[in-house]
Amino acid sequence: MFNCPNSARCVNCHHHFQELRPIVKEIIVIKRFLKDAPDFNTELVIDCQHEFFTHLHKFEGTVNGNHIFRALKNKTHVVYTIDKQNRLIFLRAFNNFNAYKKFLENKEKIIEMIENV
Repeated sequence: MFNCPNSARCVNCHHHFQELRPIVKEIIVIKRFLKDAPDFNTELVIDCQHEFFTHLHKFEGTVNGNHIFRALKNKTHVVYTIDKQNRLIFLRAFNNFNAYKKFLENKEKIIEMIENV
């Protein structure tokens, strides 16, 4: 379980993430994410270091019971989920907004990525 290190609610943090945060049991970074953003520091997201982001923990929706979130740092869109097994999984990172939106539309691919962890 990991709790928000900030005593107050994070800036730009969606309440849905705040509700799910205490139940997270594990943090996973998949290989595809590492390929997309090899130098991205995931601790910035995990530790709610909102000062580095335009958006942090923006709720994008639920796909087959998995809650999808996004962080935006500079022009990098970081997509992550809290899945049905209460794991925070970093899925993809995009430097192109259109590629990011196209990824969100492909629900089957998102489900496949989560199930293959």
